[in-house]
Amino acid sequence: MENKENKPLANLYGYIFKDEKNTQEMDTLDFLADSTFFKKLSRRQLKKVLQKLHIRTFREDEFLFEFGNPGAALFLIEEGEVSIEIPDKLDGSTRVVTTIGSNTFLGEIALLNNDERTASARALKTTRTLALYRNDLVGMTKTDPEIASVIYQSLAQVLGKRLMTTTKMINEQKKEQAKNAA
Repeated sequence: MENKENKPLANLYGYIFKDEKNTQEMDTLDFLADSTFFKKLSRRQLKKVLQKLHIRTFREDEFLFEFGNPGAALFLIEEGEVSIEIPDKLDGSTRVVTTIGSNTFLGEIALLNNDERTASARALKTTRTLALYRNDLVGMTKTDPEIASVIYQSLAQVLGKRLMTTTKMINEQKKEQAKNAA
């Protein structure tokens, strides 16, 4: 039989001597709670998502994925810096499109299909990522449909915003070209 008088003392010791693994999990859950894709989920739901994520640390100059390879996962950058690069078809060199850092994400279209990657992603320094693979998300539609639904809704919002931004940029370029042609 458990001694009820020792329970508060056990909780105190548990707090003082925190397990580093539990602290890392709490930090990761906090990171997910702030992420675009997961911020509408409860803490309990985030713990379920965390079980599906693949945590990986990439070394400097290591590719998260490469241009032309099939897309398979969304990558959340917990810590680090990643260069988004595309090949220059004229001279074969690589052109840096942008650089993204901690608390951002990339590769979200891979959650919808396995089309070829339209760019490469290369770690510029040691980079810790959490990857959600399409197959795991599809599996969640059966095991945790509410969670999957929230993630798909967030994905739709992200893609919608990016489409609107791209459309605005194209329209501005067309206006500029028309102005220069006149």
